[in-house]
Amino acid sequence: MTATRVCGLGDLTQDEPMRVEIDGTPIAVVRDSNDEVHAIGDTCTHGDISLSEGFVEGETLECWAHGSAFSLRTGKPLNLPAYEPVPVYVVQIDGDDVLIDINVKKEY
Repeated sequence: MTATRVCGLGDLTQDEPMRVEIDGTPIAVVRDSNDEVHAIGDTCTHGDISLSEGFVEGETLECWAHGSAFSLRTGKPLNLPAYEPVPVYVVQIDGDDVLIDINVKKEY
């Protein structure tokens, strides 16, 4: 696994998405209310909207423009208008470092 450090745990505010990029790939990183860190593709599949500008509710990230909510665990949209999932990346925590490998996607 060739993971890239994207931020420190202390840089993440609970339930507030943070946008990062690895080799030009935009990713929304979220520390949820259970203190778990998730990484999903940052671009809504319904429109070219940054999901990191959206709202975290439970285990979902909602696009601010049209309201599609995506599962932080699976990347699947839970409501319309989006019907295509976003990629979900494996997150590794090493001490205070948040590491993501864009070549390793979670499969569900």
